[in-house]
Amino acid sequence: MVIEMNRKSKYVVIAVIVIVLFLIYKIISHFENKTPSLPPPTVIVKKPILLPITDYVTLTGNTVAYNSVDLVARVEGYLQSVEFTDGSFVKKGKELFVIEPEPYLEKLKAAEATNDAQKAAYQYAKAEYARQQQMYKQNATSLNNVQKWEAKRDETQAEVAKGVADVAIAAINYSYTHVLAPFDGRIGRHLVDPGNLVGNGKATDLATIEQIDPIYVYFNLNELDLFKIRTAAKKAGINANEINKVPVYVALQNENDFPHQGHLDFVNTGLNASTGTIEFRGILENKDFALLPGLFVKVRIPISNPVPELTVPDTAVLYDQIGSYVFLVDKNNVVQLTRVELGAIEQGSRAILKGLNTNDNVVVEGLQNATPGNTVTVKVNAI
Repeated sequence: MVIEMNRKSKYVVIAVIVIVLFLIYKIISHFENKTPSLPPPTVIVKKPILLPITDYVTLTGNTVAYNSVDLVARVEGYLQSVEFTDGSFVKKGKELFVIEPEPYLEKLKAAEATNDAQKAAYQYAKAEYARQQQMYKQNATSLNNVQKWEAKRDETQAEVAKGVADVAIAAINYSYTHVLAPFDGRIGRHLVDPGNLVGNGKATDLATIEQIDPIYVYFNLNELDLFKIRTAAKKAGINANEINKVPVYVALQNENDFPHQGHLDFVNTGLNASTGTIEFRGILENKDFALLPGLFVKVRIPISNPVPELTVPDTAVLYDQIGSYVFLVDKNNVVQLTRVELGAIEQGSRAILKGLNTNDNVVVEGLQNATPGNTVTVKVNAI
């Protein structure tokens, strides 16, 4: 009887377990059926549009000051004062440094006084020579006296010329005690403090001043780009003596467009054999001083007239090891990867030479949601 009761208890427990498992399965299935499916990710598309695009040669250059001068002490003395604020803009002729002018002023005065005495001696010798000539005609003096005063006149005349030169040298040395700005420009920090001896046996560097309006940009072109520019110049009727008619556009590293415009100013005589490039120089206005010497900048030179090209926003173009591509959305809202051949870029719009047509829907926003082969929700960019 006991064994039969144990068997019945086991069957009851098994039945209860089966019922509980069945109920759990039903509950899980119910909630799984109730879970909503996520909608496809959203992307914004835009059709390629025709825009006038100019082909450019684009490269990297660096800016250089139009004029740069190291100001030095050309006379010996104690630096008396610094007459500018470090890093400020100064005008041509502005006094920048004063180097103990008093000794040189006194030397100038002494040279002028000596020259005045030499002039007086010359006037006396000239008059005496004339008097001796008159007396000789009257047999009142000897020929030797006439010749002596002629020599004295010539000697004092030479002393006057030497005195004039001594005054000029003293005036020049005195002018060196006041160091002036040679042109409008920006001056760096002063390198010597007042009270220090400068110009003692050698020229002492005091500061550097640079003219940055206008400003130069130097860059090197390879042989193929050189041929492109020469061909474009010939088509435009520009000869070798008219390089200033070739425009140059410059952009800083944080600028997408090229707002700084100038023209070619110099082309070197030949290619550098070691690098296979030739040096070019452009010159640009820099009224707002946005360009500073030593900057690495983007440079481009047009080599064609504007031509209508299919364009997409440059941000829509992606790159991998194979090359450039864009994402398209087909009529079934499925993302497709399409390889494209790129042209020039103009104000953020990239020319597409091959790979697209005017009816394609190019993904321009939501690129992170675009995976080839996946379905997406499409919104059209109307701009």
